[in-house]
Amino acid sequence: MRVRRYEEADRLALLALAPRLTEGVAPRRAVDSVLSAVTGWVVEALDRSTEPGRLVLVAELDGVVAGFASGEERRHWSGDPELYVGELVVAKPFEGQGVGRALIDALTDHAKQRGLATVTLDTGAANTNARAFYGRLGFDEEDVKLTKWVDGMIGG
Repeated sequence: MRVRRYEEADRLALLALAPRLTEGVAPRRAVDSVLSAVTGWVVEALDRSTEPGRLVLVAELDGVVAGFASGEERRHWSGDPELYVGELVVAKPFEGQGVGRALIDALTDHAKQRGLATVTLDTGAANTNARAFYGRLGFDEEDVKLTKWVDGMIGG
């Protein structure tokens, strides 16, 4: 497996993986809106990948894009410097082959080299597979977001 920085030639392959980011989203969310949002996240990550403090890493297996992850250096609300993982996606045929772990390891190495205190990310409460995966890699659940659905409103 090879993990490297994003190149423009990867764009279509990475955009094709964006729908995987809809998995585990609360079922009351509108599928089309969620897909539009996650695709926008990926486009922004790719478009801004050369800016200082930002990176997109691509994992390849046998020359095929197997997954990608984006990272952004920022400050946690407490003031601690962190590397925030915006997206991490593994193509379905490559699940269970160490792709996600390799991407997290590469992001963690980057954070260490940059002197950042933590690597953080968000995932949906309903995304039990992702939560278990991140837990196995040493991530602790730190914050909890609560949502109340208002009857009669969109999604409610």
